[in-house]
Amino acid sequence: MTPATTTSTASTSAPAPRPASRSGSGRPDAAELLAAAVGAVPGGGDRPGQQEMTAAIAEAIRTRTHLLVQAGTGTGKSLAYLAPALTVDGPVVVSTATLALQSQLVEHDLPRLADAVEPILRRRPTFAVLKGRHHYLCLARLEGSAEEEPEDLFDSSGGGNSGGTQWLGAAGRIGKQVQRLNDWAMETDTGDRDELDPGVDDQVWRQVSMPARECVGAGRCPYGDECFAEASRARAREADVVVTNHSLLAVDMIAGRHIVPPHKLLIIDEAHELADRVSSAAQAELTPDVIDRAGRRARPLLQPETAEALVEAGDALAVALAETPAGRLTTGLPQVLHEACTLLDSATRAALDKIGDVKADDPDPVRKQQAKAALDELSTTAQRLLEEADHDVAWVEKPDGPAAGRRALVVAPLSVAGTLATHLYDERTVVATSATLALGGRFDTVARSLGLETVGPVPADVAGQPTAKTTPSAAKNAKNAAPIMITPEDLSWRSLDVGSPFDYPKQGILYVAAHLPRPTVSGLPAQAGEELLSLIGTLGGRTLGLFSSRRAAQQAAELVRARTGLTVHVQGEQALPLLVRRFREDRASCLFGVMSLWQGVDVPGDACQLVVIDRLPFPRPDEPLAAARAAAVDATGGSGFAAVSVPIAAIRLAQGAGRLIRSAGDRGVVAVLDSRLETARGYGAFMRRSLPPFWYTTRPEVVQGALRRLAAS
Repeated sequence: MTPATTTSTASTSAPAPRPASRSGSGRPDAAELLAAAVGAVPGGGDRPGQQEMTAAIAEAIRTRTHLLVQAGTGTGKSLAYLAPALTVDGPVVVSTATLALQSQLVEHDLPRLADAVEPILRRRPTFAVLKGRHHYLCLARLEGSAEEEPEDLFDSSGGGNSGGTQWLGAAGRIGKQVQRLNDWAMETDTGDRDELDPGVDDQVWRQVSMPARECVGAGRCPYGDECFAEASRARAREADVVVTNHSLLAVDMIAGRHIVPPHKLLIIDEAHELADRVSSAAQAELTPDVIDRAGRRARPLLQPETAEALVEAGDALAVALAETPAGRLTTGLPQVLHEACTLLDSATRAALDKIGDVKADDPDPVRKQQAKAALDELSTTAQRLLEEADHDVAWVEKPDGPAAGRRALVVAPLSVAGTLATHLYDERTVVATSATLALGGRFDTVARSLGLETVGPVPADVAGQPTAKTTPSAAKNAKNAAPIMITPEDLSWRSLDVGSPFDYPKQGILYVAAHLPRPTVSGLPAQAGEELLSLIGTLGGRTLGLFSSRRAAQQAAELVRARTGLTVHVQGEQALPLLVRRFREDRASCLFGVMSLWQGVDVPGDACQLVVIDRLPFPRPDEPLAAARAAAVDATGGSGFAAVSVPIAAIRLAQGAGRLIRSAGDRGVVAVLDSRLETARGYGAFMRRSLPPFWYTTRPEVVQGALRRLAAS
């Protein structure tokens, strides 16, 4: 019998049985599986980089050696790592940073691969998606949702009848969405929020989902046997390939690795994002609103004086945050914040003692566990802040824009390299891949951030030449691929750059406006604005503008709209997918935005033939974590700018420049309006080596001629 493919849309039938072992002489060949998969793709053909990547992963599996692989756009890296994954006994875990890549794997790559290799394996490989509990409908929460007070329902800015009308409108909308969720619960097989169409508001979903820390466990939940989250884990345990995300992988490591099923091979795609996701998972914050919600949940279980102590702690934090300027707390907690955290720690401990343990015979164990979990998280965060450990960074956050008014006290680890070194590599082989791993031609910086051993310190000028060994296959593909980078034999990891099938020197130009003055003011400098107008005007649109700030993006949009007849779409004015679609459909248009556009936009073809970057994307001086990490390097006699700020900017710049060439037929220009990329001898050269090997120029007349030819084509 052929087992059915297990996906996020799988039926509720029993999981397919685990196939016989593929180890020993019966192990399938990774190259053969890749060839079958590529042959099943319309227009598919041999890609040397893809084949080399598959062979390297197969060797890493055989030798149990960790591997870093840089694979440029167009390599076909998904199939390059999925093919050798099917040679491993037991589940293989693939972790991605973005929903787009996760969807591509589950909806396209894995089904196509399963079809192609079934004749070779004589069975159909299975796969499953594993997400955090809060992505799944919780039947216990759904049952009690009508009794819960909706969060964020009252508008404190409203008043009188208009405020009442707004409340009634919001309550009615929420009630309708909850009723739709009740109907959906009767028909869904997975309970996965991503399958709910149309979706519901975040505040509504919070009422019917269960964060892991609030779950009482299947054994004590009245709906344990029907739990969608538990069913997803069961499917994952039986699958050949489990697709998850960096955030859940980070939580799994921090929680002792009991969420993701045991496995021998972990593939981390978009690996340049992993350290940041682990930092986010290890980050905690205190806000008056969170304390208020925790207090309301716990109030029915507490004596009045204990509940009132929580209210007083929340009020104390609100006052302290109002008095404390935004930014990093470099000399410990100010007195007002220290007192607020002390009050909160005392109040939450007293409340937890009063509530006691969750027992099997409790009348409502789910609500009790929710209250305990919220209080415990507050208590743990308050204690962590009061400890003021050297390995933590604390700051006060007061966002601008739509979130203005929200204030938080935040704490995060100074570095997660130790966490990754301890928890990421133990008892499994790790393959980390991305289009941007070799910064300045070396893997050392990314390897260090991922907790791997490295040789020597970061070069003082951030521009040291790599130690390379060129293999015959790399030499044969030297036109478009960097040489294989082999670290010394005594290290536990190897690195490989398979290049890209694209002919970057012929397809694209990297133009640096070296004649412009060094940017000093915020926003878009006047001379940079004129350069932008000249470039866009010559091409007649087709421009993706990547800006360092919302202010710069808005100024650029106003300038282009005022001085040309072109349509300019600006991130934030409408939903991003809609803006991208309109940009793709209209060649006489531009799309301007900030950091999320630097990685998330894929517009192949002639709709995007000019990518403009206003300045080198160094972290802002007020980014607390980056500033603290740079200061820590400075304190040891190193260069925090070189070790922290430059690598961050190099990755961002490479991701942004990578928006230009998305297919073999693409042509165009990446224009950087920051002269430092040319004039800064150390980090400027380092960053250029981190980019795809475009044809390089600083001559405006050369670029203008190229843009005129593109406009005429």
